[in-house]
Amino acid sequence: MSTETPHTAPKLRRDVVVAFCCGGLVASMVGLSFAAVPFYSWFCRTTGYGGTTQVAKAAPTQTSDRTITVRFDSNVAAGLPWRFEPERRTIEVKLGQVVTVYYAVTNEAARVTAGQAGYNVSPSTTGIYFEKINCFCFTEQTMKPGEKRDMAVVFYVDPKLAKDSELDTLKDITLSYTFFESRQPEGAQDLARFETRPPDPAAGRTLFATVCSACHAQDQNKIGPLLGGVVGRRAGSVPGYPYSTALARSDITWDADTLDKWLAGPDKVVPETDMAFHVESATERSAIIAYLKELR
Repeated sequence: MSTETPHTAPKLRRDVVVAFCCGGLVASMVGLSFAAVPFYSWFCRTTGYGGTTQVAKAAPTQTSDRTITVRFDSNVAAGLPWRFEPERRTIEVKLGQVVTVYYAVTNEAARVTAGQAGYNVSPSTTGIYFEKINCFCFTEQTMKPGEKRDMAVVFYVDPKLAKDSELDTLKDITLSYTFFESRQPEGAQDLARFETRPPDPAAGRTLFATVCSACHAQDQNKIGPLLGGVVGRRAGSVPGYPYSTALARSDITWDADTLDKWLAGPDKVVPETDMAFHVESATERSAIIAYLKELR
């Protein structure tokens, strides 16, 4: 025999309905919380919110004469024993110009480690115009003990930025990366897929104009001797240039190897040389040498 009274039956049904509705609401909220992650990611990529950059599949079809200084920032979070830095800190680019910049990363631990990079650009309003064609930041990376790699970022700044009146006075964009220790190292990819790149004469030309041209030219002696035809030439042999006695007697013939050692530390090659300037980055030295090989 039922124990329900005419008054308790409707109340019981209401309690069941309320419980069902609450359960449905909780399930919906859980589902939305999972859906919010890809939705938020999509929203950031679409709008550039928070300095999120865009992903381009190809180079733009047009460029602009307007130039922007792009600055490169690098950071490593606590717990990841990596050294991580860009090979150059700034570069001048035209809107729509495709640029390749390299970051060097070294695992300073005596064990295999894994990390993943987060990134953004600032000012954050420029994120919607910063287009990356290739980058190392989308997957977790693993490195062997002591391993060093050069990693490329290929990007351009969309010419549409020139039409944004709110950015009329913009002169600088900073691209910032931070590597964090990976939480899932077993799924990380080997950084060996970033093959060592061949020397880039075009980059060497830019570097030469920046760091060498104050003292050297292709076709005339300046503070330093002319460098046209330097590859394959004996050191101290340019007519009319007042070389140091030590260099003139060094019996060096300039090739890729001797030039690399010279640019890395002239005083270590010829202790009594007059040249004190050096280029610390091996990649920058190889690019400059690739450019020198083209000078005749």
